Amino acid sequence: MIISIKKCTIEDLYLLQEISIETFNETFKDLNSMENMKSYLKKAFNLEQLEKELSNISSEFFFVFVKNEIAGYLKVNTNDSQSENMGDESLEIERIYIRRKYQKQGLGKYLIDKAIEIAVQKQKQKIWLGVWEKNENAISFYKNVGFVQVGAHSFFMGDEEQIDNILAKTLL
Repeated sequence: MIISIKKCTIEDLYLLQEISIETFNETFKDLNSMENMKSYLKKAFNLEQLEKELSNISSEFFFVFVKNEIAGYLKVNTNDSQSENMGDESLEIERIYIRRKYQKQGLGKYLIDKAIEIAVQKQKQKIWLGVWEKNENAISFYKNVGFVQVGAHSFFMGDEEQIDNILAKTLL
């Protein structure tokens, strides 16, 4: 399998929106109401919001490709762009979204390794992420690559409050 990675730029805005909606829908539509999904997708992945995120110097997006087809993406945050105040020594993995047909092929691990590489370059001591407490596959994956639960926080899917486990990994 030929895997490559590309840092996203503002020129990737429409493709980022498309892949965000597709992957989020594939993962969560069967576990949430249609109204809450529509509300969240409209809020999180509208062009204005994604443009703001892409323009933020403390956030970075990376597309991952298999051969020449986009398979998913990674979003990392540092400093005040982190969704929780985890300190300046931390890097947040906000999103690892993989298209369904590319799941279970090692791309998640590839993107975790990329996030670790970025964290080391930025001299961060810890990486962390939030994962929905009902997303057992993702929780199992993150624990298998060395993350441990350090807390939890609320996440709103439309009008429904859900709980995300906060998992972290200390870097050497």
